[in-house]
Amino acid sequence: MSGGPIVSVSPLGFPWATVDPFLFCVFHNDRYPRSDGDLAPAASLAGRNLGQDFSGKDGWSMYHGLKVPGFPAHPHRGFETVTIVRQGLVDHADSLGAAARYGRGDVQWLTTGNGVVHSEMFPLLESQADNPLQLFQVWLNLPARSKLAPPHFTMFWAESLPRTVLRDEAGRRTEIVVVAGRYQGPGVDVQSLPPPPDSWAARPEADLAIWTLRLEPNALVRIPAATGGAATVRRLYFFAGEDLTVDEWRVARHSVIEVAADRPVAVVNGAQESELLMLQGRPIGEPVVQHGPFVMNSAAEIEQTFAAFRRTQFGKWTWPDTAPVHGGDNARFARYPNGRLERPPIA
Repeated sequence: MSGGPIVSVSPLGFPWATVDPFLFCVFHNDRYPRSDGDLAPAASLAGRNLGQDFSGKDGWSMYHGLKVPGFPAHPHRGFETVTIVRQGLVDHADSLGAAARYGRGDVQWLTTGNGVVHSEMFPLLESQADNPLQLFQVWLNLPARSKLAPPHFTMFWAESLPRTVLRDEAGRRTEIVVVAGRYQGPGVDVQSLPPPPDSWAARPEADLAIWTLRLEPNALVRIPAATGGAATVRRLYFFAGEDLTVDEWRVARHSVIEVAADRPVAVVNGAQESELLMLQGRPIGEPVVQHGPFVMNSAAEIEQTFAAFRRTQFGKWTWPDTAPVHGGDNARFARYPNGRLERPPIA
């Protein structure tokens, strides 16, 4: 591989391995059954370690949920979560007073900054059909100067996400959704929605990009060189499909492919539709000290974070329990800390 654009190829694993400025990436793909009519699975929970169910039994997990699957209230500080929901719905609630029901292609971008408590529950609304859920959650580090920034909650609705469809010489399609960064190719220039103000992604020199790519069978797509040159790190996560050829190297599915970002790379799909997630950015290059849900620059700052959480609880939890859900209406919405209510735009 020396001399070519491919730096390394390795199995995806769980969670997916990331590098600075990214901290973590997980892909949840749960085939939840129909609902019991109360947003919970219409299935026996016997044999599951409720509160800590990552078993994948029958194709799905309850995670930390006791009735509705998901992640009840938990704190964060010092980084950002970018949650890309491809199927299903997520109910968000937090200590800032914000709430949301989002999914079906939506993205939530949360700057945790100096501290927030939030819950992420997966309500099952369909009682006559299965409730598949598929999402990525990416943890993006914050530089030291922004770790104690005010928390910031943003929704990118699916209807507003910038995207483009490219066709190769044979007319085969590749769809690229630009969650962060910019895609520039011949006759194409697609810029993401503005990231939160204190994000590493908000700095042009960060050269940060988050894209999803969907390739038709046998499609060819050329990924252009990054603007940041060799200092930028670019990884392609090949999570769906059968095989790809990247710079003439055949790559099997469930692989992470690191490619040199300072040069273009050609990706040729195999005989099945394929999908990739691309994470790209210039490293922040600062010390990272993580303790569970807190990510700071030193052990002393971690101790200060625990003390701050004990003292303030990172705001006020006004919800009736630690795993709130937002009723049986399948309409997506976001309510911001200032009370502003937002709905997705009409497609």
